[in-house]
Amino acid sequence: MSAQVLVLASHNADKAAELSDMLTPLGFDVRLLSEFTEAPPPEETGATFEENALIKARSALSETGRACLSDDSGLCVPALGGAPGVFSARYGGFSTAAERNVFLLEQMKHVDDRRAYFECCVVLLFPDGRELRASGRCDGEILRAPRGTRGFGYDPLFFVPELGRSMGELSGEEKAAVSHRGRALRKLALMLS
Repeated sequence: MSAQVLVLASHNADKAAELSDMLTPLGFDVRLLSEFTEAPPPEETGATFEENALIKARSALSETGRACLSDDSGLCVPALGGAPGVFSARYGGFSTAAERNVFLLEQMKHVDDRRAYFECCVVLLFPDGRELRASGRCDGEILRAPRGTRGFGYDPLFFVPELGRSMGELSGEEKAAVSHRGRALRKLALMLS
């Protein structure tokens, strides 16, 4: 039996690679949205991760007519009122992860409460109208300086207490086992089985 094509509604190559590693074993032939359309990504106007994931998944389904998976995720720091939250990819108006990381550290320079969490919502839409949603969360702390070169985004600043290392120091398998995205996808996999 051939694998079902699943379009990832993402233009983030790092995220796409991470999702593909987790979804291929579930029997999906994971493809990037760019293989089907040159349309620009939709504007993420949602107030929550779930709303933004739905916006992206619906747009991708409309463009391709195929099963589409989208995720929206980000870093939330309670001491900063939940920021960067849904604005994680554009926090501080910066275009690179390195700039956003420097900005986050600057915002937290005098903050003692370093608690933080990554949150993810995944949405899987099928052409027949079926819709699955799942979410995941990973709790940790913001370090005072980056550690590790793996992962992407805020990973080098996010300390995972249960492993005693930053996300940037974890292998792909270790990260998938504890990450917000890994947890959300495992919930989704249960819905599909």
